[in-house]
Amino acid sequence: MIRSLLLALLASAAACAQVATFSIVAYDPANGEWGVTVASRYFSVGSVVPWAEAGVGAIATQANVNVGYGPRGLELLRQGRTAKQVLDQMLAEDKFEGKDGRQVAIVDAKGNIAAYTGPNAPNWAGDRQGKSWSAQGNILVGPQVVESMGRAFEATPGELAEKLYAALKAGDEAGGDARGKQSASMLVVRKQGGRNINNDRSIYINVDDNPQPLAELRRLLDLNLGYLYQDRTAKLLGSGNAKEARLAAARVVRYWPRRPEGHLSLGLLDYASGDKTRALGELRAARSLAGTGFRSQFESAAGRPLFKAILSDQQFLKQLFPE
Repeated sequence: MIRSLLLALLASAAACAQVATFSIVAYDPANGEWGVTVASRYFSVGSVVPWAEAGVGAIATQANVNVGYGPRGLELLRQGRTAKQVLDQMLAEDKFEGKDGRQVAIVDAKGNIAAYTGPNAPNWAGDRQGKSWSAQGNILVGPQVVESMGRAFEATPGELAEKLYAALKAGDEAGGDARGKQSASMLVVRKQGGRNINNDRSIYINVDDNPQPLAELRRLLDLNLGYLYQDRTAKLLGSGNAKEARLAAARVVRYWPRRPEGHLSLGLLDYASGDKTRALGELRAARSLAGTGFRSQFESAAGRPLFKAILSDQQFLKQLFPE
């Protein structure tokens, strides 16, 4: 009986070592972004699979995972090697047990793709590539998972984060990890693309343990993108680019429809552009969401030279504050 228990424990430990997952690595040449997103029936998959560096490339390392492929791969990419050269060198250097069960995908600084699914990666295991992406997975319900991911990535317009999420969602809807759901992660990098100073990680969000990890990843992605566009709005206003600031504020509203700050900024920018009707609608939305503290928020935000005219527009103010 003890022997049976030990065998069961060893089998369980071996299963835990397998990062059964589906992921996609990709490059967006238009915006100079590299990214990885991943989902799995594995605790905290984001701490293991995704690796990326702005101007260098992105890597997903999974299955009978050698986590060292992440930092080592980025080191080799930094030296100017192509994705294929890096993959070949890492496989040649790998002296750890179970190399024939590895799965790894790489996109380099120029968008070149390389991928490897070992013959002993747990079934179903495989990968598919497009011009600027590679989708891969193991212990999946079948090849339709990675095929659906590629189609969704290519069919989704807009920025890389949205394309990555669409691909992950499509893989999940196609069956995903055959064992179920637990965690998800997204990492997107771009030179100086993150918040604060000297930060290339525009997105790095992790759902470590959740029965619906993709829904939670979507919630976190909306928050992350809202903060990025809020920061962009402020910077564009600071540089006097009101037209682009308005576009950024509209994206804040898209990602934060139930928060007042985006509506407030967008309303003021609409007013400054001469569209009082749209401005009134946005500012009324902001007032409804902000509650009793809105007037002071409004007056503070309207103190900028660009917006000051609104404070003396009595007809407009009566519509906004009818009491």
